Amino acid sequence: MNARLDRLQPYPFQKLAALLAGATPPADRSPIRLSVGEPQHAVPPAVLEAMAASLAALSHYPLTRASSALRESVAAWATRRFHLEAGALDPERHVLPVAGTREALFSIAQAVVDHARDAAPVVIMPNPFYQIYEGAALLAGAEPYFINTVADDGYRMDFGAVPDEIWERTQLVYVCSPGNPSGAVLSAEDYAELIALAHRWDFVIASDECYSEIYFDDAAPPLGVLQVCQQMGIAGFRHCLAFHSLSKRSNLPGLRSGFVAGDAGILDRYFHYRTYQGCALPPPTQAASVVAWDDETHVAANRTLYREKFDAVLDLLAPVLDVARPAAGFYLWPRTPVDDEAFTRELYRRENVLVLPGGYLSRSAHGVNPGRGRVRLALVAPLTECIEAAQRVRNYVESL
Repeated sequence: MNARLDRLQPYPFQKLAALLAGATPPADRSPIRLSVGEPQHAVPPAVLEAMAASLAALSHYPLTRASSALRESVAAWATRRFHLEAGALDPERHVLPVAGTREALFSIAQAVVDHARDAAPVVIMPNPFYQIYEGAALLAGAEPYFINTVADDGYRMDFGAVPDEIWERTQLVYVCSPGNPSGAVLSAEDYAELIALAHRWDFVIASDECYSEIYFDDAAPPLGVLQVCQQMGIAGFRHCLAFHSLSKRSNLPGLRSGFVAGDAGILDRYFHYRTYQGCALPPPTQAASVVAWDDETHVAANRTLYREKFDAVLDLLAPVLDVARPAAGFYLWPRTPVDDEAFTRELYRRENVLVLPGGYLSRSAHGVNPGRGRVRLALVAPLTECIEAAQRVRNYVESL
């Protein structure tokens, strides 16, 4: 077996299961799970209809690049959403559909990391972070380097704090905007600084933007890396890849459909890798995806539902917890009055509400673990359940 597998830590939900072992929640309280970021809003009916109408296409092997119809739909959506110049995002050269961002964010490291370079490779990522970034780096034989994101700095990544000797070895940088778990959004200045560093030090930017369509200010949707590339006058989105998914945007986590867009040279080599990896989207998935990317009505309705939940939950929790509305996304990231693991276990034992300890989403780096003393709450359940969960959390906090 690959010895690098031994370097992978248990996934956060494995740690959560171990933490809760032996704890018995009250039988008179129904379970409410805020631990997993799995959207539970209704699937757009037109998407299901398109999938059902395309089932006969299962008799054919799908293309690794997917259909031209899907690539064109994706390019058109990204052009509208990020105000790109007409034709700048070529569906043939700049777009590659993938089986969800999780799969693509992992596999891009396997394709990018190059051990033929003189220095040992480094992959930079935020801390806390989506654990796929770390696992991808380790299995590619690279050293993860963590940039701590903390409340005092608005949870931003301080690229200026990274030493030159790390930049010299860096081959890939993961960023997540809106962030998981903080919901922080990279500014145009943040992106521009990172893009300039990528051109100076010759590394690839993997911008995880899968929460980009869940935001609260309709006048200021989150920026994307391709958008800032264009503003900087960088032709062909050099060094930059944006990762998007239908999981959060369209409530389709089970569809496993997303795309990577950006630098054509990188995507050409990544496509070559994927012809061997074998993760082509089934034809019905592609047909359903076209319908989802072409429609914004259900996405706007989705945002309205999340706004309602944040309003109601924050009204209940803000008086008793150090918690604030994020810039975007569907997570709350409150500070806990006790250790985050103790908070999680006791909340489950007393109130039958599941949350995720912040320490499970972060690592100790530069003398601190920025996830400790926080928990992540995913407001994905229906409004009534989110309100009930918030009341139970408040009951527990007030009992301390």
